[in-house]
Amino acid sequence: MYAIVEIAGQQFKVERGAKVYVHRLEASEGSKVEFDKVMLIANDGKVQVGTPSVDGAKVAATVLAHLKGDKVIVFKKKRRKGYQKSNGHRQQLTQILVQGILAKGETLKDEVTVEKKAPKAKAVETVEAPAKKTPAKKTAVKDAAEKKAPVKKAPAKKAAAKKAE
Repeated sequence: MYAIVEIAGQQFKVERGAKVYVHRLEASEGSKVEFDKVMLIANDGKVQVGTPSVDGAKVAATVLAHLKGDKVIVFKKKRRKGYQKSNGHRQQLTQILVQGILAKGETLKDEVTVEKKAPKAKAVETVEAPAKKTPAKKTAVKDAAEKKAPVKKAPAKKAAAKKAE
């Protein structure tokens, strides 16, 4: 079962248990909110389309957190004019958890809970002291240097020709 609902001026496809990021709502964290502008409800192939909204339908949700979105950078430039302007912002968002889609006359039976995962414990790495180089490695380095091709010298410059008088 899913529904298309209008929240804060935007339309979202929501299902029970879905987490959705919407524009900042005035509700406090942990509070329950209901949205009554449900445009469409689909339930196992049965589709109800509203004109413009389905009568009596609601979407119940819980506010999880208020946060900021990713940074958006706006850069303007006019070539050969020396005009450059950089601006940016972070959108204020609210994360909601959809508790259920309620048709006309229905009530919320049970709530969806948020499962918070415990942070993973970081494995402690043991650092070993670097091993000392053995004399065998030193001789191998010397042997490799000896095997290189000899460096050629540039030919000597010829003397300048004398002018006839």
